[in-house]
Amino acid sequence: MAFYKILSCFFVGISKWRISVPSASTMSLCFLLISFFLQSDAQIRYSIPEEMRKGSLIGNVAQDLGLDLKRLRSGRARIVTGENVQYAELKTDKGTLVVNERIDREQLCGDVTPCSFTFEILLENPMELHPVTIEVLDVNDNAPTFQSKQLDFEITESVTIGSRFELEAARDVDAGENGLQNYNLSPNNNFILKQHINPDGSKYSVLILENALDREKQPRLHLKLVAVDGGSPQRSGTVNINIVVLDANDNAPVFNQRVYKSKLPENSPKQTQVVKVIASDMDSDAYGQVTYSFSKSKAPIGDFFEISPFTGVIFVAKEVDFEKDKLIEFRVEAKDQGGLTDTCEVVIEIIDVNDNAPVINVMSFSSPVSEDSPVGTTIGIINVKDLDSGENGQVRCAVEGSAPVEVKSNVRNYYALVTNAPLDRESVSDFNITVIASDSGKPPLSVTKTFNLKISDVNDNPPVFTRALYSATITENNSPGFSVLIVVAKDPDENQNARVSYILEECDIGGSPVSGYISVNSENGVISAARSFDYEQTKQFLCVIKAQDGGSPPLSSNVTVKILVQDQNDNGPQVLYPVQTGGSLVAEMVPRSADVGYLVTKVVAVDVDSGQNAWLSYKLQKAADRALFEVGLQNGEIRTIRQVTDKDAVKQRLAVIVEDNGQPSRSATVIVNVVVADSFPEVMSEFTDFTHDKEYNDNLTFYLVLALAVVSFLFITCVVVIISVKIYRWRQSRVLYHSNLPVIPYYPPRYSDTLGTATLPHVYNYDTCRTTDSRKSDIKYMQPMSQSLVSVDDVGTESAQNGQQRSTASTLSSSRIGGLVSFPDGGSFILSGYVIGTAPLRLSNHLSPPINTENQ
Repeated sequence: MAFYKILSCFFVGISKWRISVPSASTMSLCFLLISFFLQSDAQIRYSIPEEMRKGSLIGNVAQDLGLDLKRLRSGRARIVTGENVQYAELKTDKGTLVVNERIDREQLCGDVTPCSFTFEILLENPMELHPVTIEVLDVNDNAPTFQSKQLDFEITESVTIGSRFELEAARDVDAGENGLQNYNLSPNNNFILKQHINPDGSKYSVLILENALDREKQPRLHLKLVAVDGGSPQRSGTVNINIVVLDANDNAPVFNQRVYKSKLPENSPKQTQVVKVIASDMDSDAYGQVTYSFSKSKAPIGDFFEISPFTGVIFVAKEVDFEKDKLIEFRVEAKDQGGLTDTCEVVIEIIDVNDNAPVINVMSFSSPVSEDSPVGTTIGIINVKDLDSGENGQVRCAVEGSAPVEVKSNVRNYYALVTNAPLDRESVSDFNITVIASDSGKPPLSVTKTFNLKISDVNDNPPVFTRALYSATITENNSPGFSVLIVVAKDPDENQNARVSYILEECDIGGSPVSGYISVNSENGVISAARSFDYEQTKQFLCVIKAQDGGSPPLSSNVTVKILVQDQNDNGPQVLYPVQTGGSLVAEMVPRSADVGYLVTKVVAVDVDSGQNAWLSYKLQKAADRALFEVGLQNGEIRTIRQVTDKDAVKQRLAVIVEDNGQPSRSATVIVNVVVADSFPEVMSEFTDFTHDKEYNDNLTFYLVLALAVVSFLFITCVVVIISVKIYRWRQSRVLYHSNLPVIPYYPPRYSDTLGTATLPHVYNYDTCRTTDSRKSDIKYMQPMSQSLVSVDDVGTESAQNGQQRSTASTLSSSRIGGLVSFPDGGSFILSGYVIGTAPLRLSNHLSPPINTENQ
């Protein structure tokens, strides 16, 4: 249907043309329809007359391209042109093209026909490019004009009939029917006018002598040359021709070639020789001298070239640009002194030189770009053009350097900048993209364009602690709120994505939540103690700190914090042995026969602190005789340092101080009572002095009477106990003599003076427990009691007089002692044990047996 409408429009226009000249709007509309019908899918072509008003409709590109108006808006449709003047405007809200600037076809294209200009309609997302060509139709708005105001000729009267005289060509910048069509000569009797067409289509006229000239009758002729075009209304231009008739010159100059051809590289410097024309004249003297000049039959060419009037050499007067003039044609006239002339055609082909570097035009560029943009994201579109031709105009485009961007060409002269690698703002937050466009000329020309691309951040990095494990030490007995350490996590992201918060993860320490031990500052990561620590209860503990950023969604990481509690010397030594009680005494017995180094006892103490705070040292602070005993500095063993003599007192009171190695050190003091005696009665006589020292406020007489009563009581009790023990041991020995029970030996320590070794005699030991109530006395194995025991053991000796050696398997001689000793203050102790041969007396506590490492 559209086709028939177009044909009808066309034929109607033709029919109107026959009757009257059709209007410009009618012809433009028909031409538009014909142009649109003939378009292919790849390109749109419109035809419009020149001099249309601004805002005039050119065409509906949305309809012609089959595009929706929403697509034009979403794709940011726009016109892309490399020209300085944009003659068309795209109305994206209507999808139409309108005239943006007044179009002058002669200014736009000059003599070129048909006249058109091309631009592209660019759409993005995805990128589309639709070329649009607009042909500008000529309107007869220019009249033919002559450059010269008048044409002067000097013609000899003897010129032959049929001689030709070329006239200046009129110039009409319109094209087609509106351009120059005919020349008319004013009526005369001598000349007629003949029209010619140049190879480029331009027209010129020649005067031909039809009737001979007669100088005597008519020395001057005045003619008019009228140039008319074919427009409607018709326009014309006129020039006066003044002819001076000269005397006879019957030979005209003749060129040796009708057409001279030459090639000239563009931008050739001035005075470069282009070509040389040669004309000869058979006349002699003045009539044979030929001068050369540019013919006026074509548009003036004197701006670009100059000719030597006597040699015919044509030089460059002005640099020629290939991009403006690719082929230059003009005529050269040879004239002798008699006024006879001849002309020739000069054709100069301009050779392109790579004198134009590519030009980069930025169509669009997006910055910043998110760092999580996928590979292949388009960040910009550029247009690259080169005004040169051939290889000089072939452009290559690339990205310089190591930027993660490459150039892709989807449409002619249009390039897209796309990413070819993942973007990471933490590595490079922004970088420059340098695009190099170079042509294929020799040497090649290039141009660079730099783009600064910024990378926007996304939350793709969790906070990272500066250490894999944090460890800190805090001294016990600290004050709550004490800063233990600082954990630091860094996030390479920026802004809110890099804002780190510290969180204490919930866990239990010994059944209690970790928040009861420490707290963490969410802003700066400072870990503070929430309580006072006790090393003896908590030596160390672990907790987990989480660092979380402020992104959406947030990212986090954990780190383990190990906190060690450092010990302070806040506990003094505790003496485990000997035990100091208010009601019972502990006494160690040393026989007078003890050798040097005899182990009396060992002070055992502990310190609940650790490290050097628990290193204990023992010192003898107070002793009756410092020359008799010494205490081991490290092990607390009390030994004799000399032989015991009869002069030594039976009762020895030693004060041992136990000190730790802390700063400041703490100490404890223990009183060790030592009895130097060989027999139990001797011990009993001195034992009353072992009572605890007390501060009495009564008078001295009361204490003396009390002491006498106690001594008397002890003496009587000891006698009774000794007798009872003797009887009991006698009876027990008889029982054992007839008993088949196994014998368990006990070897008290003895020392050999000669060999320095210990010999262990055989001992059989049973215990008895007695109280003041004889009805409750019983023989039994010793059990833990709340009273202190005093054991008296006799160590068997050999009789030197009888020379007999007893065997422990066959012979046993023993005696048992036992008894209960009470004191006025309510304290008491039990004597128990056997005496085999000769044995030392040992007073011991029932809770902790004496430690004698040497005698075991």
